[in-house]
Amino acid sequence: MEEYLPLIIQLISGALGGNLAAKLLPKLNLGTLGNSISGILGGGLGGYLLGMLGLGTDGGMDVTGILGSIAGGGVGGGVIMAIIGAIKGAISK
Repeated sequence: MEEYLPLIIQLISGALGGNLAAKLLPKLNLGTLGNSISGILGGGLGGYLLGMLGLGTDGGMDVTGILGSIAGGGVGGGVIMAIIGAIKGAISK
């Protein structure tokens, strides 16, 4: 279970990051469910990319590992939500 905890943290913080980005960028809002789903996707992707760059967690559950998972998930969730929102907005015009 301990090896999956960073991923779970990244997915949850990704959902929160997607919804926070929607509050900050209301033109890109996908609705609560859409923001959460795209945020979860972005949270997982953000954590994976940080791991590939060597900036992610090594599975350790110390304070820096937890904060890294939260930051990577939140930023990734917000970025992916904004990208999907922008694409949806461009298609609907």
